[in-house]
Order: sequence, then structure tokens, then C-alpha cells
Amino acid sequence: MMLLTILNQRWCLWALFIVNLLGSIYGFYWYKNQLAVTPTHFLIFVPDSPTASSAFTIVLLLYLLNRKSPLMEAFAAITLFKYGIWAVVMIVWGGILDQQPFLQALTWQHWMLVFSHLGMAAQALLYAPVYSYQLKEIGIVAGWTLLNDAMDYSFDIHPWLHPELELYQPYVAIFTVCLSLVSIFLVASLQKMQGKYILFSKISK
Repeated sequence: MMLLTILNQRWCLWALFIVNLLGSIYGFYWYKNQLAVTPTHFLIFVPDSPTASSAFTIVLLLYLLNRKSPLMEAFAAITLFKYGIWAVVMIVWGGILDQQPFLQALTWQHWMLVFSHLGMAAQALLYAPVYSYQLKEIGIVAGWTLLNDAMDYSFDIHPWLHPELELYQPYVAIFTVCLSLVSIFLVASLQKMQGKYILFSKISK
């Protein structure tokens, strides 16, 4: 309850809004090289993590305006959790496969990405009691998420992997689809928490 009270504070919402906005901008910048060589009609499927954090940025802005978008909440929750966990697993997996010792293989940027993506996944869960999405929104986002997976691994437009990890791409694809299903069912199961804590009818000053 205390944590949810903190999450309800305007200063906390603004702080998360700014962090997610800046993180999204950096995320799109991080994808700049891949976006530059991707055909235009595939661009929408490429920047996974920054698209997820951008969606949550919009959700936070709407909360600050005492508004909600069930579809945007569902999209943010599913994709934040999925790509947050996915990135951490890929970074650690790549570090294990690297010819250098694990701690030498991972740079400060890797660790920054690990902690920032864990934060993404955590955000998806922390606001579960105040989400307003229903199964309809979950179904729409589920369709998009699985379509994105199909496009990524059918046309090889998934996020660039560690060179050693490229050899395991079929296993990465299987893991990705399984993680999508886990994320969808997890977020759907969180629906029972909705309404247990009313935050945004009167946001704390």
C-alpha cells in the first residue's frame, strides 16, 4: 500500500515520465544503425524496447492528466515486461557465449541496459492495480506482439544479437515467442488486481 501511495504522487509520475521519455529517445538512437539499413515498410517492427517505453510514457502522461487509455495500458504492460526480460536474457546469454570471461565481456553499457530493462519490466507490474484494460485490449496487443515476433524472425529484422548468439537464432526465436505468451498471460492474469487501489481519480499533489 505504501509503495502504491508513492506511485500515486505527482512527483513520482513526473519522474517516471521524464525517465521513460529520455530512455525512449536514447532507445531510438541506439537503434539508429539498424533502422538505417531496414526497408521502410519494416521500420515499425524494429525498435521494440523504445516503442514499449514510449507507450508507457504516454500512459504516465495520461495519468497526470487524469485520463486513461486501456489499449495503451495493455500495450505498455505486455511489451514492457516482454522486452525488459528479453533484453536482459540476451545480454547475459551473449556474455556467457563470449570468448572473454563473463565480467570482461560485459561493458558498463551492457550493465546499464540490464538495469534499465529490469526497470521496464518492473514498471509493467507496479501499476497493475490501476490498469483499466480488459480482455479485448489484451487480445489486440497479443495479436500485435505475436505478429512482431513472426516478422522479426521471418524477415531477420529482430534486434541485432551478439555475434556468438547469432548461431543460436532458432532458439532465440523460440524463446522470444514463449516469452511473448508468458507476458500476455501474465498481464491478463493481473486484470484481477484492477480496482483494488484507486489512484488516479484524484492524483496527489
